[in-house]
Amino acid sequence: AIQADTGAIGPWTKEFIFGNETSEDCLYLNVWTAAKASSERRPVLVFIHGGAFTGGSGEVAVYDGEELAKKGLVVVTINYRLGVLGFLAHPELTKESPHHSSGNYGLLDQLAALKWVQRNIGAFGGDAKRVTIAGQSAGAASVHYLIASPLARGLFHRAIAESGSSPHSGDARPREDAERDGARLAESKGARSLAELRAQPARELVSGGTFRFGPVVDGWFLPAGGPAILAQGKQNDVPTLTGVNADEGSASPTYGRASLEEYQKRVRDRFGEQSEEFLRLYPARSDAEAAQAEKESARHEDLVSQALWAEDRAKTAKTRTFLYYFDRVIPWPRHPEYQAFHTSEVPYVFRNLKMLDRPWEPADWKTADLVSSYWVHFATKGDPNGPGLPEWPAFNPGAPKVMRLDDRPAPIPLPEVGRTDLLRNLLKRE
Repeated sequence: AIQADTGAIGPWTKEFIFGNETSEDCLYLNVWTAAKASSERRPVLVFIHGGAFTGGSGEVAVYDGEELAKKGLVVVTINYRLGVLGFLAHPELTKESPHHSSGNYGLLDQLAALKWVQRNIGAFGGDAKRVTIAGQSAGAASVHYLIASPLARGLFHRAIAESGSSPHSGDARPREDAERDGARLAESKGARSLAELRAQPARELVSGGTFRFGPVVDGWFLPAGGPAILAQGKQNDVPTLTGVNADEGSASPTYGRASLEEYQKRVRDRFGEQSEEFLRLYPARSDAEAAQAEKESARHEDLVSQALWAEDRAKTAKTRTFLYYFDRVIPWPRHPEYQAFHTSEVPYVFRNLKMLDRPWEPADWKTADLVSSYWVHFATKGDPNGPGLPEWPAFNPGAPKVMRLDDRPAPIPLPEVGRTDLLRNLLKRE
């Protein structure tokens, strides 16, 4: 089991981490199937967990694939190495590598899992020619890295990125920068060489320190950052479904709680000369109005950000994109402040409300049925639409629509033109 960073994965996962021992011995996966024979060839969903590349596990209970298997999928959840064990770059590691690379071992684990699926999923009634990669948060970022990687070509045929698409999706640190951090880590551990670093116990390596390791433009798994690969049209071009939750930041104690003074200062610090225009379009004259304006602008920024990504993708991709905006609020009397928080869509996607002790309402079960059905249809044929489901339009740069997901799904436009244009300019500048 992997030690979970529950803040990065989502506040509810504290209830559902079965194991809590950190170990390099983590390269296991889980498979759920309802197939009666290997000849059935059902579509496959490979889910990559989140956790900021520092925590998380494929054994979190809400990732259980039984309900999706009942709906016709073969579901696979995987583990991959995390933190320093998964993403340490170091000059000596690069030198000894035949590919002159280091730092993306966790992503190579994901690649190995996809190769395993290609070799073995037929034994579970799965179709190796219909594999969907899906992930949430860092798992969504992983999806973008796999889309960008030439090493993953042909290993999957559709992609789902939950809470993870923006103009910067799939970007990663230059290898040289990551190598410098790796060298500083070795120095902090008293290791003067790679051999001395390897001689240290793994637990010593992962403990303490302020270093944070993640994906790297290593020249092999990632020849360039995701946006550059996309601009060049060199990505693995597969149908993609992606979106955001209405209140991604609501697990933060500061979300929607800014005073008028704090709100205005944050806007001016971030947007400089364009802050007055921002404050005109998202006005506030009191603390209550400031908190609401900050929340509304954050929601709009997320909507516009994913639309910008979809527009960039449309310039080189031949396959379609489907965008969503999930705004069903989990009923949680103890924490009403969380709203539609980061990761809150996951139990609906997996139709696993039963895993959570909440006062569920009929609308929640309806939302779970609808959302899980959209995911199943997309994994089956690269299009979320199906019988009995409200129509979900593919993204059209000329008339962008996003599918609002709750118990009454419907396409919605981007925010009104003035706000959208401002947010486009601000996001492109950052």
